[in-house]
Amino acid sequence: MASMTTNSTTATEDAAPDADAVPELELADADILDAMRHIPGYLDITTADFRIIYHLAHAHAVARLFHGLTAGRLMRTGITGLPPATPLGAAARSFVEQGVKTLPVIDPDGRVLGVLTETDVLRQLGAASFLELLLQLLDGDGTLGDRGQDTATSAMMTTPAVTVTEHAGLREIMTAFRRHAGRGMPVVDAQGRCSGLLLRKDFLTACHLDESQ
Repeated sequence: MASMTTNSTTATEDAAPDADAVPELELADADILDAMRHIPGYLDITTADFRIIYHLAHAHAVARLFHGLTAGRLMRTGITGLPPATPLGAAARSFVEQGVKTLPVIDPDGRVLGVLTETDVLRQLGAASFLELLLQLLDGDGTLGDRGQDTATSAMMTTPAVTVTEHAGLREIMTAFRRHAGRGMPVVDAQGRCSGLLLRKDFLTACHLDESQ
């Protein structure tokens, strides 16, 4: 399993599908009795038996839906990380060229030092959103060019970065995404080198979910 770098935190857990990662809905006796009333005929089953069936069915469904789901299979490859000395302007262009809103900041060996997000760039430019930045431009704010466009990425990035290994499974990925609000996170190999970028939306799509839901 992957090692942990000094500037990233990588959880290491079993990658196998884990039913515990998807909490079951707690059923009351009233729920079960109501469901049983909708089934025609006589059912020789107790509410306890029903719960056992529900538990086993839930575990089977989790295994069926998430078998083989790993960060390595979901990650986007070909992502070019940012050296820590990259100035803001060049970093912003890299976001646009690669079509992402999160990029890993890496050392010369490719190890993750931190993460730079679109929000970090906007904050440096004195705006909370692109809409606010656009309004400033429309208002003729001439100070935009003076807002640290030469600032190095290392001064803006978030560190330590939350990362996952290529073998991270459902539970580990969910735990990692809960630890930060970013839209993506680096995936690292056994040596802690960045091997790809896992986007939150790609993970939700793979889980048959949607960010809009």
